[in-house]
Amino acid sequence: MFVILVYDFGEKRVGKALKKCRKYLTWVQNSVFEGEISEGNLKKLKMELGGFMNKSEDSVIIYSFQNKNYSNRETIGMIKNEEDIFI
Repeated sequence: MFVILVYDFGEKRVGKALKKCRKYLTWVQNSVFEGEISEGNLKKLKMELGGFMNKSEDSVIIYSFQNKNYSNRETIGMIKNEEDIFI
């Protein structure tokens, strides 16, 4: 499946969140990741993030798509990550 993950973590935990997300997805913008991921790895990522997040302060939003055939990605301005996942 294809996902877009956005997070907002407190200053003390944001570095950990960045490191965990980079293991599974492609970094595209501050606190924004996207990419193909299996359901098992997505579940694992959510568990890893949940292990250190403060649920009263931090948040994670995940948009998931069964396929990306009907999606379009447009970047205006500086490109933070040159890796293009769309063919």
